[in-house]
Amino acid sequence: MSKSINIIKNTVIPIDIENIDTDQIIPARFLKATSREGFGKNLFRDWRYEHDDEQQPRKDFALNNPAYHGSILVAAKNFGCGSSREHAAWAIKDYGFDVVVSSFFADIFKNNALNNFLLPITVSEPFLQKILQQ
Repeated sequence: MSKSINIIKNTVIPIDIENIDTDQIIPARFLKATSREGFGKNLFRDWRYEHDDEQQPRKDFALNNPAYHGSILVAAKNFGCGSSREHAAWAIKDYGFDVVVSSFFADIFKNNALNNFLLPITVSEPFLQKILQQ
């Protein structure tokens, strides 16, 4: 499946947390499937819900805030560090994101993202801070 990207205009969802590793993106207990579908519902699972209960979303997490919606995820520096699980890119893409913006990406995550049509955009740290503060 080949898909070209020309221009993406959308609102951003900010997560101002540094060193987001792949286990935070998609916890290991959800890695039982081998197809790429279905991982989005568990994206940032431990940050989105109280006590792993889907009925208790954490109101202070950006993905649970109705003010934030869009296909561009903006995260603080060192995004996608940790293990090399491709499932992290699958979960982000399955949730509905097309772009992830950060000032630094782990190399393996960056390659996994590109291989799954998820565009990792690296920006300067000052520019990232401007985006996150809006």
